Amino acid sequence: MEKVYANAAEALNDVFDGATAMFGGFGLCGIPENCIAALVQKGTKNLICIANNAGVDDFGIGLLLQRKLVRKMISSYVGENAEFERQLLSGELEVELIPQGTLATRCMAAGYGMPAIFTPAGVGTEVAIGKEVRTFNNKEYLLEYAFEADFAFIKAWKGDTEGNLIFKETARNFNPLMAMAGKITIAEVEELVPAGELDPNQVHTPGIYVHRIFKGINYEKRIEQRTVRKLS
Repeated sequence: MEKVYANAAEALNDVFDGATAMFGGFGLCGIPENCIAALVQKGTKNLICIANNAGVDDFGIGLLLQRKLVRKMISSYVGENAEFERQLLSGELEVELIPQGTLATRCMAAGYGMPAIFTPAGVGTEVAIGKEVRTFNNKEYLLEYAFEADFAFIKAWKGDTEGNLIFKETARNFNPLMAMAGKITIAEVEELVPAGELDPNQVHTPGIYVHRIFKGINYEKRIEQRTVRKLS
């Protein structure tokens, strides 16, 4: 199966209104910048976004929120986005906040083909409202279902034409888990090489999980909160 696409617009051509999509990254580190830009350009609306966070006002998923293309956010942290806050408080946006470990494990469960998990996170809090609670070894656990995502948008440092991916340092965050979990996984990479050039021992995500891949352009790689040391 040919996996290589010319650009983001071509790779995301069939993303439809109302799709459920995963977005790799943590804060602004390792986010699929080209995929997000293509969705903004395409105007795909009523998206259900599964992501660690909602970006910032003018970057990341924040760009989708600006255009009001997101119907629901499923995430663990949203504190850096004023537009997100405005839409939430005004009732324009549905929000499901999930403990970060639970978010990661629900991604992993989807990738492993597991329908659900049990976790102690959230027991006795608002997170548990309406959910099944089971007791194992005298400890309570919540039943949480694996995600069902139509698409997963992934950002990697290097990939090959078979879809094998290598992530660089901190950008190896939610990306590998989400790459396993999407029904269609689309990866953008900084460097695209022929199959066989990557050291198999260095591959983080095997190509079997990746359906489409393209070489990204114009990466900004913004720093969410820049902290510098004073010179002595």
